[in-house]
Amino acid sequence: MSKLAPPRRLPALVGLAALAAGALVSSAPSPSASADPCPDVEVVFARGSGEPPGVGGIGGSFVDALRSQIGSRSLSVYAVNYPASTDFSNPNFPQTVVDGIRDASSHVEATAKNCPNTREVLGGYSQGAALAGYVTSAAVPSGVPASAVPSPMPPDVANHVAAVTLFGTPSGDFLQKYHAPPLAIGPLYQPKTLELCAQGDPVCGTGTGNDFAAHVSYGVNGMTGQAANFASSHL
Repeated sequence: MSKLAPPRRLPALVGLAALAAGALVSSAPSPSASADPCPDVEVVFARGSGEPPGVGGIGGSFVDALRSQIGSRSLSVYAVNYPASTDFSNPNFPQTVVDGIRDASSHVEATAKNCPNTREVLGGYSQGAALAGYVTSAAVPSGVPASAVPSPMPPDVANHVAAVTLFGTPSGDFLQKYHAPPLAIGPLYQPKTLELCAQGDPVCGTGTGNDFAAHVSYGVNGMTGQAANFASSHL
């Protein structure tokens, strides 16, 4: 990953990339929440760095694709509440991600308890994909104080999560560059997790340089549809 942009520039580039991703799919209708307090399906999605509050462009494209595949079943959307900051070098940045992990896991656990028949789909894009991945972890990552992060979700919660769909998840090298702990999808979630990385994406794959075209392509390259197919097949 040494050929990536220097850390001072990379956060801004990733943020601009996320905003561009939203612009590419801005013509898609905004996800709407179901009036049913316990919908048949709920998407819990964490947007990418720099995107405004909501599920973001990639999340919206995924939700629209999934909605079109589930027929008459009701679907609601929960946007993970976190800053999606691009200020990766800020000493407070890790806490913003932890806050998002806590928000997402608390919501998933509450839905599993209060709406046991609702099938949940957990997802995220870019920084949000890492966040969603951490939510599935079976243990606190090595080197991270247990008191600093939410406890892993109880094992039985996995029975309520139908699928996990991640777009452009930061690679191990990328995470290491910003001193983030390694990401390991929990064993109970691995069989129902789809991680998508566009060819040439420098965030999740082997792409190099500052060309983030691949990183913003998920809403238009067919991968949100692919993820919707995967998720719907697991409902």
